[in-house]
Amino acid sequence: MKNNSAIPQTGHADAQDCILSVDIRSSGRPGGGRLLSDIRFTVKTGECLAIIGPNGSGKSSLLRAISQELTSLHGDIRLRGRSLSCLSPQQRARQVAVLAQNDTPDLRLSLEDYVALGRIPHAGRVPRHEDDAIIASAIKESGLQHLRRRSLFALSGGERQRAVLARVLAQTPDLVLLDEPTNHLDPPGREELLSLVKSKGMAVVAVLHDLTLTGSFADRVLLLSQGRSTICDTPDKVLISEHLYPVFGLTSFTVPHPETGRALRIFEVPHCA
Repeated sequence: MKNNSAIPQTGHADAQDCILSVDIRSSGRPGGGRLLSDIRFTVKTGECLAIIGPNGSGKSSLLRAISQELTSLHGDIRLRGRSLSCLSPQQRARQVAVLAQNDTPDLRLSLEDYVALGRIPHAGRVPRHEDDAIIASAIKESGLQHLRRRSLFALSGGERQRAVLARVLAQTPDLVLLDEPTNHLDPPGREELLSLVKSKGMAVVAVLHDLTLTGSFADRVLLLSQGRSTICDTPDKVLISEHLYPVFGLTSFTVPHPETGRALRIFEVPHCA
């Protein structure tokens, strides 16, 4: 498969508004072999980058590399021009927030106390009333104000997922890493969550499995296959059969909406003859 990772990417940020710069030459597997290789991209202020690829293609591993959880990494990952490996955990936490696939909070916590954990990296840096206002705003924006006194145990899976997002928003990061953020949410909830994230104007890198959500959410899409970048470009240039079929075995085409005429992108698995 052709590797386009070395080709200049569309949407590259100017130095002054570049939040994240990723240049991964390789990352080893614990048992040997390469986990990631030849992945290069940047993300600028307010930009949403979606990472897509089949299971085992390295999507979550790439997020772990950015969040400094992978140690066998050869390359450079920079946040606002500074190497992330040179920042302390607290410095990283003030600038980077992570919504992981399997967040396991103490379910005895109230929703409000859980969201307040997002302010820990900023402890002592702002007045208490500002912290309280940020926490309250994150809970309200996530649609959970009526549940703020409830324990996490009493929440549904979808409500817990929105609670995790509220904690991320309370962290007031420059960069947000989302690993399957729409888990446990119904279709309207998925659209609402991604629209909220996009509206905040933060730089976002999100792993998405649902390709139908990608086009409306992402400014650019990074397609991974076997730990490598195959293309990183705008959704209309990535979500086409030319790129999706070799990786997913999917074809893609657009049809007009029967009422609005808006172009709808359809994905399907071709029937074998």
